[in-house]
Amino acid sequence: MPKYKQFKPDHINDYPLKKRTSKIDTSHLGVPFRGGSFSDFISSLPQVLAAGDIRNLAQQIHQARLLKKPIIWGLGGHVFKVGLTPILLELMRNGFITAIATNGSGLIHDFEIAFAGTTSEDVESQLKEGAFGMAKETSEAINQGIELGARNNIGIGEALGHFLENYPLENPGLSLCGQAYTHDIPFTAHIAYGTDIIHSHPSSNGTATGHCAQIDFGVFTEQVRHMHQGGVYLNVGSAVLLPEVFLKSIALVRNSGYALSDFTTANLDFIQHYRPTQNVIRRPISGGGTGIAITGHHEIVVPLLAAILLDPSLSPHPPNENKST
Repeated sequence: MPKYKQFKPDHINDYPLKKRTSKIDTSHLGVPFRGGSFSDFISSLPQVLAAGDIRNLAQQIHQARLLKKPIIWGLGGHVFKVGLTPILLELMRNGFITAIATNGSGLIHDFEIAFAGTTSEDVESQLKEGAFGMAKETSEAINQGIELGARNNIGIGEALGHFLENYPLENPGLSLCGQAYTHDIPFTAHIAYGTDIIHSHPSSNGTATGHCAQIDFGVFTEQVRHMHQGGVYLNVGSAVLLPEVFLKSIALVRNSGYALSDFTTANLDFIQHYRPTQNVIRRPISGGGTGIAITGHHEIVVPLLAAILLDPSLSPHPPNENKST
């Protein structure tokens, strides 16, 4: 005989399944894709979780573009080195990126692709040889650009964009920084000194770097200020630095007396880290707005989002309202 008494569910209050409120019904189900247009493929996806989120994010970006609100992309270095620059450039040219923020790693990969057509060194083997991070042109060019910025009292992004206009680049059209400068798109760099290979080089000037980084924080915050009621901020591939910068800019704007609510934030990464979750998709929109987390590899998720945005048949607005601004 059992030693302990068991609970017996002899009398429960059940109900008919069809009367229950449920989150999923047949309208949400996906269908097999058997060929056709890209819009047909997107329409075949289930209307749930990430498949729904990426369409929702695209809709929010379209709406921000229509309202002429900021669409700010915060880009970690990994985004550059997995080959997404041409896709980001196309989004920029079509009005789906109105400002770009990155870190020192982003600057480095962006420059190396434009200068030499290669980037992302083998850290382990280079570190063993004492050669890690010692590429001559990378450090000299970026640090010279920063020095130019300090002399002219401008931010790192603007200074480097201007500097690269006259620098011998093998692929000038593949510098997101340079092309942003050409198209008058604010490009800001947010530096944690000592984290990037350019800081090890004798040409590095901490005073100049700090001065120009402070200016870029102001430029970035001014873009964030205009996100009220319809703007979008996407954090793509930055686990710590850019989410912290974004949160501080939100705090500064609100502390200065400006209204800042009812905007959309998104974090796109292959792992949902603590800071992007808290500082991008939760805390900033707690007073009103939409936070979206999409988990997946950048080299798949960003092209997919871009394809949705650039496909005119998937635009929620009539063609005459969906022109680049």
